[in-house]
Amino acid sequence: MRLILSLLGALLAMHVAAATPYEVDTFQTQSGKKVLFTALKHASIRISYEGTEIQIDPVRKLGQRVTDYTAMPKADFILVTHEHGDHFDREAIQQLSTAHTRLVTNSRCSDMLGYGLTLKNGEGTRLTKDISLTAVPAYNTTPGREKYHPKGRDNGYVLTIDGLRIYVAGDTEDIPEMAALKDIDIAFLPCNQPYTMTPEQLAKAAQTIRAKTVFPYHYGQTDVSQLPATLQKDGIDVRIRHYE
Repeated sequence: MRLILSLLGALLAMHVAAATPYEVDTFQTQSGKKVLFTALKHASIRISYEGTEIQIDPVRKLGQRVTDYTAMPKADFILVTHEHGDHFDREAIQQLSTAHTRLVTNSRCSDMLGYGLTLKNGEGTRLTKDISLTAVPAYNTTPGREKYHPKGRDNGYVLTIDGLRIYVAGDTEDIPEMAALKDIDIAFLPCNQPYTMTPEQLAKAAQTIRAKTVFPYHYGQTDVSQLPATLQKDGIDVRIRHYE
């Protein structure tokens, strides 16, 4: 009987977990159009805008967390920051792709896949008439950590959607180039030392960027719970979502 109850409990927990919707945040563009951000996990973000689907660093499985990309709309655009396994997943890309899907990534990933639009740091492209994209630097600066994300290899991205400016930092520390980012409305900033930032570095980065809304992401087991209070005095809306 205990075994049966235990199994029923496990099945119920799995059912509840499967039925639990992803967290979705909605923002408005300058002309009042809606942009939806779905928190999938870790560094995987889904952006929906006026029928356009953008997937960032889609990865099917990370630890015990699984994302079923076959149950989602196909992507119009897939952005990949770099080739580490928690950001780059060939099968996830295939599941989301059609003949019309455009993949944008750094040179390492396009070389590994054999296709894709390669953007170097500082290069940009227009995705649609009202969506533009710029690749920005993402790298480690702390001595001994440079090997994780060397300067010049990986990308962060700045998306401008009908005037709404979104910074997806990728795997980076609080690098000097962040000071050049202007008019950022929404920033996704990573927080899991030693690979990206400490909470203190993330707070400094947020203060430098002056984004209106900040989502800590890629944070794993790092405690980010104090960041909303830390940045409240700066007028920054910090939203904690399931980006472990």
